[in-house]
Amino acid sequence: MASSATYSLLLLISFFTLASMAVARSGLSQIGQDILAQQEADRVIRLPGQPEVSFKQYAGYVTVNESHGRALFYWFFEAVNKTEKQPLLLWLNGGPGCSSIGYGEAEELGPFLIQKGVPELRFNNYSWNKAANLLFVESPVGVGFSYTNTSNDINELGDTITAKDSYTFLVNWFERFPQYKSHDFYISGESYAGHYVPELAEVIFDTNKNVSKEEYINFKGFMIGNSLLDDDTDQTGMIDYAWDHAVISDRVYNDIKQNCNFSVEELTKKCNDALNEYFDVYNIIDMYSLYTPTCVDTNVTVRIQQKIKGVAPKSFSKFDRWHRRPAGYDPCVSDYSEVYFNRQDVQKALHANVTNIPYPWTHCSNNITFWNDAPSSMLPIIRKLIDGGLRVWVYSGDTDGRIPVTATRYTLRKLGLNITKDWSPWYTNHEQVGGWTIIYDGLTFVTVRGAGHQVPTFVPRKAFQLIEHFLANETLPSQPF
Repeated sequence: MASSATYSLLLLISFFTLASMAVARSGLSQIGQDILAQQEADRVIRLPGQPEVSFKQYAGYVTVNESHGRALFYWFFEAVNKTEKQPLLLWLNGGPGCSSIGYGEAEELGPFLIQKGVPELRFNNYSWNKAANLLFVESPVGVGFSYTNTSNDINELGDTITAKDSYTFLVNWFERFPQYKSHDFYISGESYAGHYVPELAEVIFDTNKNVSKEEYINFKGFMIGNSLLDDDTDQTGMIDYAWDHAVISDRVYNDIKQNCNFSVEELTKKCNDALNEYFDVYNIIDMYSLYTPTCVDTNVTVRIQQKIKGVAPKSFSKFDRWHRRPAGYDPCVSDYSEVYFNRQDVQKALHANVTNIPYPWTHCSNNITFWNDAPSSMLPIIRKLIDGGLRVWVYSGDTDGRIPVTATRYTLRKLGLNITKDWSPWYTNHEQVGGWTIIYDGLTFVTVRGAGHQVPTFVPRKAFQLIEHFLANETLPSQPF
């Protein structure tokens, strides 16, 4: 019989062997202790009001410009199952100037959704980290918890610098989490992310041609929803959709059609007058979701984002009411989010606001008032990336009046792509039509029935089905199942 000392030694060897195997399986065996320490420093143990979960989460800052002191705030969730085998998905919200934490994570597709009362968080059964390792970032600086120590940076923001900083963020984030470098990488987003996502995709696509193996990003494609893609067709589609959905009268519709030319930036007085009547309707119903209620809480103010000069679309963005913020299926939920993310205990748990930012966290930044560059169309970039072999999906919730399905259909028509499978229904697992899809040569377009601007908020099951099929590169079911 082995002595007690020998037995203890065998137990110790067995423990270290099993631990080493676990580390190897997780892809961490080649990572230095300093990097593991950085990851552990960003580990979020538990948020106030959070339900128990089995997966790990991390949050903190990644510097994108040391000399200016620019840093972007991120929140990362490991996949629920088989983390080491799942792709990595970055989610971006738009605005510009709106938070991917406030909208994407807390109200749409993240694991923890904000709710009224206690507990403040509930688990999202259709969280997208059931299909991927899920990364959110607040971009650009000045949005949410992201900050700069050089105040003039806020005055120089635009599409170009946002894409460059987002790319730098990714490169530096992969240095902190090198175990994900080999994973297939995808980007998704909505609204003004119709600019952010293709522009970041282009930077990655171009830079990948010349970088070292260490900095290469295993980028496979992107999916964007209810996205701003082309000023002319987006604005035309908004008006046509409003008339077709009985939002505006024949007179207002005809006044706009006769007096407005959306291919030019400067509008005539008659056009402006007609558009004011059009926007007036959205004072009483939700532009982002035509058929859901507005918030009637008397303690809640109308949610208008700071108007940003120079942003796309050049014509509509001059109207204050264009900058109304989305509300969501619970039209008051954004107010609960702002209370939650401004709590000191929440910020401490997230390693956020470490520089004591001199303004409260908000869904959309009130500090960004000027945008330096916003191309009128994303179609040249999308065409380039399609030709480069990237997977590209575009989807549209069909009750959104802000960037409606009508606008997106007009926009995609301008691409002139050949159709490989024409307009056909796709189905959910309840044998119901989930929407319609058309497959072009290099691009898939999907409509989502009954969804407003933030598709995962309104129809989470359908949205999850969408992201699963996109990541797997599988067509949506064309027959009931």
